[in-house]
This record gives sequence, C-alpha cells and structure tokens, in this order.
Amino acid sequence: MSISIHPESTVASVLDAHPIAARVFARHRIDFCCRGQRPIAEAAAQVGVPLDHLLGEIVGAAAQPPAVPVGISTADLIAHIVARHHRPLDEELPRLGALAAKVARVHGGRTNLAIQEHFEALRDDLVPHMDKEERVLFPMLIANDRRAVMPIRVMHEEHDLVGEILRSLRALSDDFTPPPEACGSWRALWGGLEALEADLHQHIHLENNVLFPRATRLP
Repeated sequence: MSISIHPESTVASVLDAHPIAARVFARHRIDFCCRGQRPIAEAAAQVGVPLDHLLGEIVGAAAQPPAVPVGISTADLIAHIVARHHRPLDEELPRLGALAAKVARVHGGRTNLAIQEHFEALRDDLVPHMDKEERVLFPMLIANDRRAVMPIRVMHEEHDLVGEILRSLRALSDDFTPPPEACGSWRALWGGLEALEADLHQHIHLENNVLFPRATRLP
C-alpha cells in the first residue's frame, strides 16, 4: 500500500489521513493528542525510532479499516466520543481511584502516594471537563454555533493539563512496570493506568485534531 507522508507532516495530519496509525504511535509512546502538531520526523527522533521504520509500521497499520469512518458527521462523531470514551470513564475512574487509594494505603511509599495524588488530579480535571463538553460545547458544535471557538480554547488547555499528568504518571511508575513485590491490586492499578493513558490519547486526538477543527471551518 502506498501512502504519502513527509518528514514535515505533523503527527495529527498523519492520524487524520490514517486514524489506525494511533496504534503505532501508542506503541512507541508518541504523544499524538496534546502534541499532535509536531512534525513526524521530530516525534520519531524524540523517542529514538528511525523515521523509515515508523513509516513502515504506519503503512502496515493503514491497510486496516479506520476506527472512525472517514466523513462521519459532527453529530455522529460526538456520539462516538461520548459512547466510546466518556461513558466508560464513568466506571473506570472510580475503579482506578479505589485501587490507587488501596495500594497507597496498604503498601505506602512515596511513589504510590504520588501516583494516587496525580491520579486524583487527573480524575478531578476529567469529570467536570467532560460535563462541560456534553452540556455546553458539544451541543454548540452540533448546532454549528461559531461561539464554540472560545470554549474550545479552554478545552485545549485542559487537554494539555491531562497530557502533563499522564506523562507524570508514566514517569513515576517506570513506564507502568510494577516491581517484583507488587501484589495483584498494584499490578491491576498500573495496568489500568496504562490502558487509561492509551484511551485518553485516542480520546483527546479525536477532539483536538478531528472534532474541534470543524468549528474553525464554520461559514
């Protein structure tokens, strides 16, 4: 399969053309949500992956069907984001919060306490953030309301904060690698945080790089 990607192509533009490439970026820990406007050559260099190798993986991934159909309407895209990304967090955030509290309480240690604090900061940002999107921003986007541009700026700032917290969680947990003495709850927590990171990267990418730009193209 032949695809056209140049070294100066941004990570976001590659994902816009080939959404399945998110799997490749996630595999190499390339932030494609909050830092999606970087050239792909720069992103590859920062994680130490040869650009040709990365592009080869994207070619293979692009042969698979996209997770979100090309040309999907704004209303359907929002419905997908809410169903696929927002609603699962209603259950996952409390579950991970309980695990983080348990691990910090039972095992202690500065790392576990720091992970609990960072997770709670992430949760406390995400819950009202999603509520604002669903009550205010998403209806404006469906209605093609040009005033959506201002709240979108706020959403971008909050997404950047989420990205910072996720990077801190990964650093604190040594890339979500549990120590040999970790119990089942400890391992479940770090595995859950890694899965949460992957989901949030895809979630924020769809909003930052697919949904939100539509507001800037309104007549």
